[in-house]
Amino acid sequence: MHSADPNRYDARMPYRRCGDSGLLLPEISLGCWHNFGHVDDQHEARAILRRAFDRGITHFDLANNYGPPPGSAEENVGRILAEDFAAHRDELLISTKAGHEMWRGPYGEWGSRKHLLASLDQSLKRLRLDYVDIFYSHRPDPNTRLEETMSALATAVHSGRALYVGLSKYPLKALKKAVRILKDMGVPCTIYQPPYSILNRWPEAEGIHDWLEEKGIGSVVFSPLAQGMLSGKYIDTIPDGSRAARSDGFLQASQVTAQLEKIRALHQIASERGISLQHLALRWVLDHSSVTSAIIGARNVTQLDDSLAALQAPKLDVETLALIDAISPALKKDDAEA
Repeated sequence: MHSADPNRYDARMPYRRCGDSGLLLPEISLGCWHNFGHVDDQHEARAILRRAFDRGITHFDLANNYGPPPGSAEENVGRILAEDFAAHRDELLISTKAGHEMWRGPYGEWGSRKHLLASLDQSLKRLRLDYVDIFYSHRPDPNTRLEETMSALATAVHSGRALYVGLSKYPLKALKKAVRILKDMGVPCTIYQPPYSILNRWPEAEGIHDWLEEKGIGSVVFSPLAQGMLSGKYIDTIPDGSRAARSDGFLQASQVTAQLEKIRALHQIASERGISLQHLALRWVLDHSSVTSAIIGARNVTQLDDSLAALQAPKLDVETLALIDAISPALKKDDAEA
């Protein structure tokens, strides 16, 4: 059992209210998308989770298909939770999702009740938990009625398998309808999870963040460093062993090349202010009132500590924000991908 740092709630980690719910999230949450699969170093994975908790990170974010292989991140995190954090379960927020491809056959993905509830039961077994704190529909299903998908989320809460439900990557029109359906079912949508960074501002451009604030729904954003493009490692070249160099399907070298001019310009802004590009990017995300928490990944404890140091960086002034807007303006999703 991990001997947790008794000073973990010493105010180094601020907490923000998730919309108008009673839920508080750390400003920085730990994502287990990468670095927690069976292919990864399990000693390092354990060290990352321990260090995160000792620094006040109470929210660990997963999905059924995280790995590789799919499901292995939940298995490994579940084992560490049971061995190291059983005494701290009520201090932790564990979230998971379903909707992307997880197993073969017609029920292995998307938004049917069959997939979502079967997936949740599988996730609970892998995580060795009786319930998760947040269960998400990971993506909208174009071929299943929203009423069916939302009914599965409502069932997850009513059955005690989840305390809160959320939606991820839903466009605004579908998001509004889904939230309304959930409300009618007596289960509020507590949280929304989009990608969001200086290089990917579509939730802002499409009015999603303004609408979430208006409706009292929290927003926990992923990829605030644009899958590492804003980490500082790609300013000069694509390093061997980096995510872009591995070409694992999540970040391609061509994506880095396409954004290189912006990355270098943003690096210059950060350097002139005496901070790293990584801290500039995280501070920019956290300075938006619509953001409840930013999910970061970490390959090792050093990377985790470096990201957490952004919490001590000063808020960005109006001049800096204007320069960032000029380099990377808020564009709607279709315009950004054109």
